[in-house]
Amino acid sequence: MVNEPVYLALGDSTGVGVGARSGGGYPDRLLRLLRPEHPRLRLVNHCRSGATSADLINGQLPLALRTRPRLITIGIGINDLGLQLPDEAFALNLEEIVVSLQKLGAPIAIANLPDLALSPTVARLVPRRIYEKRIEMFNEHVTATAARHALALVDLYSLSQELLPGRPELWSSDGFHPSAEGYDQWAELMLPSIAPLLRERAA
Repeated sequence: MVNEPVYLALGDSTGVGVGARSGGGYPDRLLRLLRPEHPRLRLVNHCRSGATSADLINGQLPLALRTRPRLITIGIGINDLGLQLPDEAFALNLEEIVVSLQKLGAPIAIANLPDLALSPTVARLVPRRIYEKRIEMFNEHVTATAARHALALVDLYSLSQELLPGRPELWSSDGFHPSAEGYDQWAELMLPSIAPLLRERAA
């Protein structure tokens, strides 16, 4: 296992697969899609349900910095937004996370927040325009961080707007997290942004 290339995943419940009855979250599904081209690739998944960007710094980042990955993905911010934490604090945390991870020398892909205003649960609780404005603010920070550090940006926001409307089967029973099919769709749509990073590193 020492010589196996490592895919390191950091993030929240979508990385764990909350809402799916089987198959894990998007990192597990990405791994399966990447395996035909990279059969020795191994997933080290430090994602935790309920994690905020501060939780990632305090809990996941120290573990990550002990790893020598070939690829890193970051998916964080949904819980910062849901807990109404300041977007400026999220931006500062994101900068600390990325600067620390870049010391590992692996390519990094970062996902922005999907359009959670489309979720059945959020639609019942919060006016769509209020939630959308907050998502836009958080995603502006993700985009700026990705540009500043030359990260691969996975645009889950646009993908979710294309994919989710009129597709209730892509939501889990909680009306917030993806279903197993929803995670499959996420992974397939993320793959074109992720796969080139491994090819570039191997070249």
